[in-house]
Amino acid sequence: MTNLEPLARPPRLRAGDRVAVVAPSGPVPEERLDAGLDILRGWDLDPVVLPHVRETHPELGYLAGTDEDRARDLTEAWCDPSVSAVICARGGYGVQRMVDLADWNAMRAAGPKVFVGYSDITALHEAFAVRMGLATLHGPMSGTEVFLKDARTQDSLRATLFEPETVQRLHGLAAARPMVPGRARGVTLGGCVSLIAAELGTPDARPSARGGLLLIEDVEEETYRLDRILTQLLRAKWLEGVAGVVLGSWAECGPYEQVRPVLADRLGGLGVPVLEEFGFGHGPTNLTMPLGIPAVLDADAGTLTLDVPALA
Repeated sequence: MTNLEPLARPPRLRAGDRVAVVAPSGPVPEERLDAGLDILRGWDLDPVVLPHVRETHPELGYLAGTDEDRARDLTEAWCDPSVSAVICARGGYGVQRMVDLADWNAMRAAGPKVFVGYSDITALHEAFAVRMGLATLHGPMSGTEVFLKDARTQDSLRATLFEPETVQRLHGLAAARPMVPGRARGVTLGGCVSLIAAELGTPDARPSARGGLLLIEDVEEETYRLDRILTQLLRAKWLEGVAGVVLGSWAECGPYEQVRPVLADRLGGLGVPVLEEFGFGHGPTNLTMPLGIPAVLDADAGTLTLDVPALA
């Protein structure tokens, strides 16, 4: 079983670039969508909203429009030569229903672009990695509260998009500390851990995280369910050979003093460095974490240092 390889980096953004906003999962509250667009315009970007972003599925209210429409929006946004980046408006459930309906052949032919999202969008990060060999950004979505309200979240994404060399050395939040000390080198991957587990057995499932620096977080998963998710990854041998682990937020998963023993129990035996409370995911700050980039994890220093900028 081979180690993970670095993925191709898309070009960085520049002032005036057009970015497409899509909703591959759940419906987006109108006022949050508009507020996020205003922030992007304030960055001197030209955001365009795809036709079905403002829709809700006629029967399944947890979806933003039909699977076919959401897949069409993603395909059209990616294949539009005037678009330099595709940013998700929000997560929620729904990517796994539409991912196979997107035209990946056409998207590959259109070439690399910046892709940003987190939460349920983890399934698309994996699809871009497997189907296109493309590095992506696990970062805030334009219609989410954390993007609208948290300055450090905004600054992290903006720096990554426009001046990625200034955020090559990623520092965790003040609470970041080693659960298991040490240093490790690998290629970043990860996202919402429940989605990673749910991807097992699908066309986009990588055989393992071998040689990877695994970045994981989650939301609204009780401690026994986190135990089950991590145990599934262990039993599937998906974590064999992982180089190191970086833990983000565990919002609404219970008090952290109850969540932490589960994480330590399931991950502490891997024999690799584990850095906790780094500050990405569903928490009050969502730092942008590049996926598919070779990096060094220093759990003791609380840093993740990228070998190259996230964007070319």
